[in-house]
Amino acid sequence: MLGLTRKSIVEKFDEIVRFAELEDFIDQPVKTYSSGMFMRLGFAIAVNVDPDILVIDEVLAVGDEAFSHKCLDKINDFKRRQKTIVLVTHAMSLVKELCDSAMWLKKGQLMKMGDPRMVCGAYLMDVEGQEEKELQVEHQRMTEELASEKTADPAIRQSRWGGGEIQITKVQLLDEHDQEKYVYAAGEPMQVKLFVRPRQTLDDFVFGIGIFNTEGVCCYGTNTNIEEFQPLECKGAGEVTFCIEQLNLVEGTYFLDVAAHRRDDYPYDYHRHLYTFKVRSHIKDVGILRPNHHWEFTPNIRLKQPASNPILD
Repeated sequence: MLGLTRKSIVEKFDEIVRFAELEDFIDQPVKTYSSGMFMRLGFAIAVNVDPDILVIDEVLAVGDEAFSHKCLDKINDFKRRQKTIVLVTHAMSLVKELCDSAMWLKKGQLMKMGDPRMVCGAYLMDVEGQEEKELQVEHQRMTEELASEKTADPAIRQSRWGGGEIQITKVQLLDEHDQEKYVYAAGEPMQVKLFVRPRQTLDDFVFGIGIFNTEGVCCYGTNTNIEEFQPLECKGAGEVTFCIEQLNLVEGTYFLDVAAHRRDDYPYDYHRHLYTFKVRSHIKDVGILRPNHHWEFTPNIRLKQPASNPILD
């Protein structure tokens, strides 16, 4: 199929098998291979027949770290020899690292073409926009359900409880310009606005928030009692806004708890994990919190400084 003679195939056979790391499986029928084994074999064949044009479709997503490094070394060797490479991938880091030009296709339509960083940036903006719309629709549905007297959603019924002396009638997630926002860049400001309505005038009340990751770990929690605010009077409908100057969380999806309760923790209205937001970051650190920080080194340890990053400055 690739235009090779049987002699050429025999000459290259051992190198192909060795590169694919399939020595123990090469005599088994290909139909018994896993998808990863099949793609490794395909890549090994492609690079060892020395093509003028190499088409790579997500092959770097399979195999272990060592095999991925071996593939990247081979691709860079092709680049040095000025071969044409077509890379199909969703890995933006690979596009920026390997490509001289990029093309973004969406449902078969050409969206943007040119400098890889520019194209990757446009693609990521579109992804964030889609996520923003989806979370906004879900948030609106949640708001409408909470406003109804008897919600039909059993998940909401199980995730909201309290005596109702104060009701949280609506929750908004906002940016610093008071615009609704559900996908934040790490380090951006964030506002959580609670619309509250007491049934009667109260002098014992606390407002709180909690942020949890998808594993259920509490990333942060506080309330007005912890921070030593003294309740005086809650009378009539009002708003409570919790302002975060820098949302220093690592990339991921997070859930928000909001609550109104008495100082002895008797719940007026508790909303558990009912609100979702996402944090995006180009820095792939791990954990939960990204503290403001910097690095220091003695003169004998030399590193090249990274480009300025407002998250770390």
